[in-house]
Amino acid sequence: MANNSDHPAEDAFCETLDVVFQEVSEGSAIAKMTVTEEHLNFGGVLHGGAAFSLADAAAGAAMQSVLDEDISTALEANISFLSAVDPGQDIVAKADVTHKSRKTGEVTVTLETGDGESVGSYRARAYRITSSQRE
Repeated sequence: MANNSDHPAEDAFCETLDVVFQEVSEGSAIAKMTVTEEHLNFGGVLHGGAAFSLADAAAGAAMQSVLDEDISTALEANISFLSAVDPGQDIVAKADVTHKSRKTGEVTVTLETGDGESVGSYRARAYRITSSQRE
C-alpha cells in the first residue's frame, strides 16, 4: 500500500483517471469522471474497466467513511452495464454502504450520466482490516 492517505482526493490512481470526489459523508460518496479519449474502448465508448474503477473508487470512499482508523479491502465486486457512455459525457458514481458488521461491509453504487440516465450498477463486499492487523 503505497498511498496511506485516508482521503480519496489524494488517491494517485483516481488522479490518473481524472476521478473527482464531489462528496464523501458518513456511509456515502459521490465521484465523477468526464469521459475522455483515454477512457474509451476499441468501440469508441467508455471502457468497462474505467467505469468499474470509478464505481470501485466511490465504493471504497464510502466504506472508508465508516471505518475510523481502520481500512478495508474488497472481497468481491461485480458490475452490470446498462448502456454505453460516449466521450464528453460525465459519469457519476453514487455509493452507499448498505451493510456493515464487525468484519465485513457491503456497498452499492449507481452509475449515471451527468443528465441522470442510469448506465450501470455495482455491488461489492469488503473486509475490515483493523489498525492492529496492519502493525
